[in-house]
Amino acid sequence: MTSNDTTVLRVAGRPVGRYVTRPELPARLSPRPYLHPVTTLAGTAVTELAPADHAHHLGVGVAVPDVEGFNFWGGRTYVRDQGPTELDNHGSQRHIAFQLRDPDGFVEELRWVAAIGELLRERRTVAVTELTDQAWALDLTFSLTNVTKGPLSIGSPATNGRPGAAYGGFFWRARKKASAPEAFTAGADGEENVHGKPADWLALRGGTWTLVFAGATEQTRRDPWFVRTGEYPGVGSSLAHEERVPLPPGETVVRRVVTVVADGRLDRDAAASLVRKAVSP
Repeated sequence: MTSNDTTVLRVAGRPVGRYVTRPELPARLSPRPYLHPVTTLAGTAVTELAPADHAHHLGVGVAVPDVEGFNFWGGRTYVRDQGPTELDNHGSQRHIAFQLRDPDGFVEELRWVAAIGELLRERRTVAVTELTDQAWALDLTFSLTNVTKGPLSIGSPATNGRPGAAYGGFFWRARKKASAPEAFTAGADGEENVHGKPADWLALRGGTWTLVFAGATEQTRRDPWFVRTGEYPGVGSSLAHEERVPLPPGETVVRRVVTVVADGRLDRDAAASLVRKAVSP
């Protein structure tokens, strides 16, 4: 089922994700398109929308907490020497049009708009593919282009003085359960050992499901992962980990993350095998 405001993605005829293009949200949540619910092939939901702990977490999408001082993440803004602060600086991502839209994916154009006007123009490509009868892959690429006449830069709470909080870019908010999921990479286990470090892939394993996130380009693989399991379950990329990312007029930053969505609890070998299949040319 597809409408002007929602698109349902399907794998092997089964709905696995609902993409909302024009959500009605308060400005402080930085309104933006999102995927929710996203499910395994067996129908288990693996995303969360506007949870009580972080109302600005919206399923799967692209969010950046600091574009030249404007908040495209939602919620409070981290201010150096002051901490998280409620500011009237929220931007929004506005759907322009689909260049392509099918049950297995779409290509979308968006405007990133703040109080001073349009800052960024985004081209977002999303595709879904079947990997096995128990796993599928969500392939998301975003390209952000500076459409202003002056230089912009992308930052994060980390670049603004909050250690360990370099979130910004691709972000996946999973469902919070009684027991926290496990996070692991090819060579490390646990949130404290995988957070803030680059890895070819990173897995988040719940009671009956596993998500495996992989950078699908060399530049994407350089970005450290932002990982939370204890406070809440979420995984994202870190565009601005230690320093702000400069974006001169007309220049573009591109990232591509492929996520394996699997039923069951995958071990390292199974996770690595599915990633190879999902990211292969």
